[in-house]
Amino acid sequence: MSGLQQESKEFDKARDGRCWADEPQYFQQVLYIPVFLLGLLLNVLAVTVLLLKRRQWTDTHIYTLNLALTDLALVLFLPVRVFAAYHPLEPSDFCSAMVSIHYINMYASIFTVTCISVHRYLSIRFPFWARERSTKKRIAVLVCTLIWVTLVSLCLVFGSNNTPEKLCTCYSRRDEERLSLTFLLVLVILGYVLPLVTMTFCSIQTSCILRTSGEHQSGEETSVLKKTFVRLVTANWIVFVVCYTPIHVAMCLVEYHKVDVDRTSWSSLEGLIHNFREVAEWIATTNCCLDSFGYYFLLRQYLKDESQSDSASPTRGRATSTDLMNFTY
Repeated sequence: MSGLQQESKEFDKARDGRCWADEPQYFQQVLYIPVFLLGLLLNVLAVTVLLLKRRQWTDTHIYTLNLALTDLALVLFLPVRVFAAYHPLEPSDFCSAMVSIHYINMYASIFTVTCISVHRYLSIRFPFWARERSTKKRIAVLVCTLIWVTLVSLCLVFGSNNTPEKLCTCYSRRDEERLSLTFLLVLVILGYVLPLVTMTFCSIQTSCILRTSGEHQSGEETSVLKKTFVRLVTANWIVFVVCYTPIHVAMCLVEYHKVDVDRTSWSSLEGLIHNFREVAEWIATTNCCLDSFGYYFLLRQYLKDESQSDSASPTRGRATSTDLMNFTY
């Protein structure tokens, strides 16, 4: 009996040296539940309203629907993560699929938000092009399709980085198994740095154009709307930075930090990095809720302008929130 106990202890010790799955998963057990509930409610409402208004769709609504579906897909698989936090699952193809689905949806959200930012900038920088609604709608469908095709293709190309033998549970990776350098660079540069640079440029340019045009145009309502949209553009950029910077910093730290072989306490460097990764993943996931506030503003303003157009015709030359719709989600 003592021999079996000794063998069990040696196995647990060896397993503990390769994986953090044996540590209490309090963070995932508690904080992913409100994200799931709130994200499910907000994104289902957003998708429902967008589908009901599909006859009045513009290219903005197509991008918004793609973003809402992306966030909804991410939310729908969160219960698996919560369950795995209470009852760790053995590595399997199912686990590899869950990890892939989570990150495909996260990067689909990143790319869609980036495309919305570019779309806003082009619409205000080239207003005559912005009036070509049929062309823009076709481009929006093509861009959204390209996003999904690209992400699924990358997942297949780098699938060897996420095989079951490299996991110790569904959402815990073995410490000795590192992502390939090429895959990590693709995730960080293509999935974060380039979108961040693009969003920064487009947000600055959009805000500058709106402020400049506001100084030379009359109309108190137009001026207020433009100031509101400048704040929204800034808020969208801040949300992007806050949600997605920590997770990509954590990826680099986790994959290429110096392993602490004598990992006997959570006060070690490796324990701190692991905790940071857990928090960073949760922060990135909360983006599926924060995006919904952008949907709310777009749909609220759209319905408001629809009701106003039914009661009275807008004044010639006077901008409404629908005219400026391309500046927000």
